[in-house]
Amino acid sequence: MGRLSDLPFLVILMAAGALSMFVPVVVAVAMGEWSAARGFFYGGLMFSALSVLIGIATINNPVRNQGRSHLLAMLGFYTVLPLMLAVPMTEAVPGLPYLDAYFEMVSCLTTTGATVFDAGFDPGAAVHVWRALVGWMGGFFLWVTAIAILAPMNLGGFEVTAVPGGVTGRAHPRPAASTTAADARERLVRFGRQLAPVYTGLTASLWVLMLLAGEGPLVAACHAMAVLATSGISPVGGIEGGASGLAGEFMLFWFFAFAFSRRTFMFDFRPESWRALWGDLEFRMGIAIAWLVTAFLIARHWMGAYEVSSDDNTFAALEALWGAVFTVTSYLTTTGFNSVEWTAAREWSGLPSAGLILVGLAVFGGGVATTAGGVKLLRIYALYKHGVREMEKLIYPSSVGGAGAFARRIRRQGAQIAFVFFMLFALSVTVVMVALGAAGLEFEAAMVLTVAALTTTGPLAAAAAEPALSYAALGDGAKMVLAAAMVLGRLETLAIIALLNPEFWRP
Repeated sequence: MGRLSDLPFLVILMAAGALSMFVPVVVAVAMGEWSAARGFFYGGLMFSALSVLIGIATINNPVRNQGRSHLLAMLGFYTVLPLMLAVPMTEAVPGLPYLDAYFEMVSCLTTTGATVFDAGFDPGAAVHVWRALVGWMGGFFLWVTAIAILAPMNLGGFEVTAVPGGVTGRAHPRPAASTTAADARERLVRFGRQLAPVYTGLTASLWVLMLLAGEGPLVAACHAMAVLATSGISPVGGIEGGASGLAGEFMLFWFFAFAFSRRTFMFDFRPESWRALWGDLEFRMGIAIAWLVTAFLIARHWMGAYEVSSDDNTFAALEALWGAVFTVTSYLTTTGFNSVEWTAAREWSGLPSAGLILVGLAVFGGGVATTAGGVKLLRIYALYKHGVREMEKLIYPSSVGGAGAFARRIRRQGAQIAFVFFMLFALSVTVVMVALGAAGLEFEAAMVLTVAALTTTGPLAAAAAEPALSYAALGDGAKMVLAAAMVLGRLETLAIIALLNPEFWRP
């Protein structure tokens, strides 16, 4: 195991991706999809052998800057690895262009869930499992790398709470190169071993709960992996196409909490942990946003229903309440599942879909070091506390803010870097929209698709626009723009800037 950890990080990821190709083989054989089984089996054999050869050629090559190497490996994970993962898909789905398969794999690895397979086309059970599995592996990759790589470099949202003197994009303090390499490898191995049983156990638990709710084994497994990875990948077009109904939604709802804060899956059930979870800034911020938006939507639906009919319909109101709270939480965590009652609430009130609200929720996103995308709740909290403090100073100019050094750092340096990130995010939205406009898309479609890609919330394209937008109908240029936006949204702008920093490339 120690010898394998000396391999370049990207080679290890390549080997893991090659071995995972054998999982759809089992599903394809069980379902009688022999063409898909051959495609994934031959792909697994070929890329496993290629990984071994590359590993032998690179195992003794020393790496001076391990932090830079791992950050580049993360970029390669989202841009280069899909080139390999897309190959068996083109064999399993006859007529599927390789560019579409690459787009699909980028979408899955970044846990976006944007798919080129429209509702009327079924690529087969093996391909559905492969999409969900790739998204699930992308989610676990985020769990590990966010804590092992991004946190020591003050990236990925950790820059908001960084200690004074910390340098964004570089580990602080900076040890010798050999020590840095050993520490980076040790962190990846340690957190990988620690989080793998938790991630797998939570997925298996949700799968069993979905089976008990009446869902089929294949759909239950895909939905369980989609919720833990916040990918929103579904073989039946979402919760509406499943068989579990409200019982299945109830099971899925509680697992959205793992996208609110990393404390939810780093939990040891001690009294101190319960208090720390309830006092967690991101967890409380996520709950507050979800219920505030839910209350607004319910008031909106109720007013619309009152204008349509004055009859009291308490049962319809309760259905609308559940549909709102489930859908709002789903899009806040950038999963993108719609409740079955979401459509029923619209029919009850007679109002159109609140697409812009879902877009705003996706922009907010979930917690730092979770699988959720978006701006992140910690940055939103920093901007909120800074705004509250500025309003207090307007009333009491000579007042002194309290709550300790950590709160002052959040309100000052944290709010400053959060504002910088928010401006970079807005600039990214502008650039991607201009690129999509040049590819022939109209303003509304370009805006929705841009936010869906940058926040890694692929199902937003169907929920926030009327009529629903189709990724399959896009041209090749637009798909590549969106693929680049997915990578940018997942890796985040500050990490890309860190890679472009000349200081980062010095030994």
